[in-house]
Amino acid sequence: MTSPVELLVVKSVRAVDPAAGLDAEVDLVIERGRITALGPGAGAKAAHSERARVIDGSGKWVLPAFVDLHAHLREPGQEYKEDIRSGLAAAAAGGFAHVCVMPNTKPVNDTRAVTELMLRRAAEVGGPELHPIGAITVGQKGKELTEMAELREAGAVAVSDDGVCVMSSAVMRRALEYAKTFDLPVIQHAEDHELTAGADMHEGAVSARLGLRGWPRAAEDVIVARDLILAEYTGARYHLAHASTLGSVRLLREAKSRGLAVTAEVTPHHLLLTDASVIGYDTFCKVNPPLREEADIAALRAALADGTLDAIATDHAPHTSLEKDCEFSYAKPGMIGLELCFGLLLGLVGKSGLTLARLIDALSTRPARIAGIDAPSLREGALAELTLIDPEARWHPERGSLRSKSDNTPFWGRELSGQVLATLSGGRLVFDRNGADR
Repeated sequence: MTSPVELLVVKSVRAVDPAAGLDAEVDLVIERGRITALGPGAGAKAAHSERARVIDGSGKWVLPAFVDLHAHLREPGQEYKEDIRSGLAAAAAGGFAHVCVMPNTKPVNDTRAVTELMLRRAAEVGGPELHPIGAITVGQKGKELTEMAELREAGAVAVSDDGVCVMSSAVMRRALEYAKTFDLPVIQHAEDHELTAGADMHEGAVSARLGLRGWPRAAEDVIVARDLILAEYTGARYHLAHASTLGSVRLLREAKSRGLAVTAEVTPHHLLLTDASVIGYDTFCKVNPPLREEADIAALRAALADGTLDAIATDHAPHTSLEKDCEFSYAKPGMIGLELCFGLLLGLVGKSGLTLARLIDALSTRPARIAGIDAPSLREGALAELTLIDPEARWHPERGSLRSKSDNTPFWGRELSGQVLATLSGGRLVFDRNGADR
């Protein structure tokens, strides 16, 4: 565990924090892990201190650090794919100060013991702060509710059976009512499993061409529609994981127009790739939910821009080469995303109405609010949780260059825009591209 930053001065950097109404060229001074000065020329005196580290921020951006609502770090039980140390290192390199971790570990995080184990391990390795998400049902089997009171007390920030949909309406109703008692958001993996049995990819012209069984949009939409009715009935906090269809967008927009306490996230890959990416049976493009069509991408991008989709979440899902280098139907779904997220998404700014401010909001402030954690902020007195970005950098991720244990992504060799140079979490420097990772 590293100590808080003693004295760091970033000179003449563009600071952007939509939540604080900030977009200006400033000096930023961090002392003992907190922002002590922020403004034009604010670092002039501190920069002359012998103990100061001074960074020329010309042409660079400083942003509130990112918060990931949805990641799989595989520990405990599947450390051969990823572990908490490597996963948090990847998060730091991607600009993340907080990572919310899904419960489909082995054993499932459905008890206080597993939640506490994950938190202890994260404290041992340092890096971004880990926030466990507990299971909705015991063993993610969709029948018996977990002891949400104990999970909350142990440190869980939400509950989800991610990877498995809560199919029973009665169980989902009880889950929403129980979680409401502790102000826990219920995160749903919306998939009618009876409609997706044996499915490999999105149902459409491409699946027909490839001879692969299709997964219809309706499998997501019918669950979202049901859940929104239940959320309204119970008054509980409902969050849709990895929205992927234009139908989900329409349903969410209507629900929000009536003031329902519902939120949703979208992944970078669902904003960027269509089902055509699967042509050639590319298992790196097998994800859950599947990549959809151009109409879905257009709807998702517009919904992100107008706030119908609140947050961007990576759904970082590491798998080994043996689990991807196989027949398509046997390949595990998912791709890694923590280190590539910002570089993939910066190029969307200016498209479909997406502004830089909305992108930052979706990566930082909104997901923090959904998880109930203090949002990173660029203001004097705040704990230093920020990321330094080179917006002009153009880079191509190559195998062996990332910190994740796994390499399952279709984005190898793709030119990305904008690169994370440093990340601070909890006032500590957890990533430094120009020095040693801390």
